[in-house]
Amino acid sequence: MSRLFSPITVRGLTLPNRAWVSPMCQYSATDGLPGDWHLVHLGQFATGGAGLVMTEATAVVPEGRISPQDTGIWSEAHADAWRRIVDFVHGQGTAIGMQLGHAGRKGSAHRPWEGPGSVPAEEGGWPSVGADAQPFGSYAPARPLTTDEVSALPAAFAAGARRALDAGFDLLELHFAHGYLVHQFLSPLSNTRTDAYGGDFEGRTRLALEIADAVRAEVSVPLFARLSATDWAEGGWTLDESVRLTKLLAERGIDLIDTSTGGNVPNPDIPVGPGYQVPFAERIRTETGLPTGAVGMITDPEQAEEIVASGSADAVFLARALLRDPHWPLRAANALGGEVRWPDQYARAKSWH
Repeated sequence: MSRLFSPITVRGLTLPNRAWVSPMCQYSATDGLPGDWHLVHLGQFATGGAGLVMTEATAVVPEGRISPQDTGIWSEAHADAWRRIVDFVHGQGTAIGMQLGHAGRKGSAHRPWEGPGSVPAEEGGWPSVGADAQPFGSYAPARPLTTDEVSALPAAFAAGARRALDAGFDLLELHFAHGYLVHQFLSPLSNTRTDAYGGDFEGRTRLALEIADAVRAEVSVPLFARLSATDWAEGGWTLDESVRLTKLLAERGIDLIDTSTGGNVPNPDIPVGPGYQVPFAERIRTETGLPTGAVGMITDPEQAEEIVASGSADAVFLARALLRDPHWPLRAANALGGEVRWPDQYARAKSWH
C-alpha cells in the first residue's frame, strides 16, 4: 500500500493523501482580491487529485503584501472573493488551506517577471516595514516597526484567520519563513532590535509565539506553520533554533511544520539538489514529535513515496512539479498503486493502457 496515498488526520480533519499543494505566489490579484486566475490555478490542483490545496501567501494587512498584485484577507470583501474558490475546491472533495503572511521588508516588490527591487509609491507601491531598517538586497530600506506596531500584529493575523474561516477554509498556515516579516524577527541577521522583540532567542521568537497564540485562540481548525529551518548563513537562524521554536509552537497548538529553508539573506550558498530540504523536516519531526511536511525539488512519485514511507516527513508539499503537471497526484497514484479520487468528468482516463 502506498504511504503517499494513505490518509492522514490532523486535528480532526482527514486528508485523503499526503501529496499537497505548496503555497505559490501568482502576483495576479487586484487590490488583494483573488480572481479568475486564482480560481483556475487552485481549481486545477483540486481536480488533479491533491490531498490538500494551499493558497499563496495571503496578506493580513495591505502593507503585508509581497507585491501590489498579491492576495489579501484584510477585509470582508476579500473573504467574499475567496469563497467561490473555496466552494469549487470543496466541490471536488478536496480540502483547502490559507497561508497567512506579512512580507515585511520584502514587501512592495516588483513581480518577478518585471525585475528586482521595490515598487515606488507613484507606481502603486508603499514604504515597507521590518524588524529593523536593513533592506533586503536591492530593495528599499524598511521602516522599523514600533513596539506598539509589533504587538498589534497578532490581532491582525487573528482577524485574517477569522475571515478565512468565514470564507470556508479548512485549515490555516502561518508564514514564518522565506525572509518575510516573522522570519526577519527570528533571525539575528535581520533583527537588531533592543526592545522586547529583539536580542536573545526569547525576544526574537516573541512575535511568532504571540501570533500562534492569537490565531489558535481564534480558531479550532488545524494550524500549520512554515519555517525556514536555516538561513544558510553564518550568524543567522539555525536548525537547532528551529527545533527549539517548534517545541514552543507545539505547546501553542501548532499541528504541523511546513519545513523550508532560506530566503532571509540574498544569494546564500545552498547545496540545491533533489530533496535537499528533507533532512530538516526529518530532524524537526524526530526531535519534537510534531508532524512535518517536506518541500523542495520533490519531483518523482517514487521520491515522494520514500520521503513519507521512511518517516522523513508526514507529507510532501509540491510546487514546480504541479506547475508542470497539475494532475501529478493522479499519475503518481497510478505509478505507486495508490487510490485517488478522479473527477467524474475525467473518469474515462483512469485506464493508463
